[in-house]
Amino acid sequence: MAVFADLNIPNVPDVKRLRSILETAAHLGYSTVAINHIADFQEKKKEIDKPVCPAEIFPSLPVVQGKSKSIKIVTRLTLIASDPSHCNVLRSTSPRSKLYDIVAVFPKTEKLFHAACTSLDVDLICIHVTEKQPFFFRRPPINVALERGIFFELVYTPAIKDSTMRRYTISNALSLMQICKGKNVIISSSAERPLELRGPYDVATLGLLFGLSEADAKAAVSSNCRAALLHGATRKTAFGVVFTMKKPRTTGDEEKEEAVSACKRAKIGEA
Repeated sequence: MAVFADLNIPNVPDVKRLRSILETAAHLGYSTVAINHIADFQEKKKEIDKPVCPAEIFPSLPVVQGKSKSIKIVTRLTLIASDPSHCNVLRSTSPRSKLYDIVAVFPKTEKLFHAACTSLDVDLICIHVTEKQPFFFRRPPINVALERGIFFELVYTPAIKDSTMRRYTISNALSLMQICKGKNVIISSSAERPLELRGPYDVATLGLLFGLSEADAKAAVSSNCRAALLHGATRKTAFGVVFTMKKPRTTGDEEKEEAVSACKRAKIGEA
């Protein structure tokens, strides 16, 4: 059974509304959601705030519809920038960005898009959906991003609110699909109100309009989201190692080794 995720729930200032959005997401069947903190460096924002703590929102997390476990809440940072120098905060010695589970960049220029694909230490690259794409997608940087395990994000909320933005969303999505062929794409909501959320199967159906195949559209709200979270976990560790664990020896293992040793001794005796 697929595990669905929405990796873009804006960190709205109204805690009650944020709580209501997360409860609706759990009711719709999302097992994981990411609260998205936006840092707009075009507005000369130099600092990154600390991520929100789930305990500040819920005394106890809501249970996912159709499952017996609570919803998982992760944190996400999105940098809106127009120049690679704006992203120097990701390269500092002890960046606050390391506190976030996912780091995304919303490139406003082709130069920054190229840098995000090839060199920036990020997990997601956001694609324009509310306006015409300001530059053409090119195959070389996108292929590098795919090799690095970086994902491209499309949000669907603007497409269901306005016909003009729906055209931009579909047009920009189709341009991206011509290059990436549906690989490493996730679809998120960016919902600021509970009514803007859609169920995961509805979102997967919407993905067909974006040029995704049926399998890729389902992966865009499930397995690709999980892979993006794993990329975020490995990004924060040396050489991509999350953790290691020594497997304890069992009685069965010891008996197996003794049996093998006995066989070897018997063969030596026969010789």
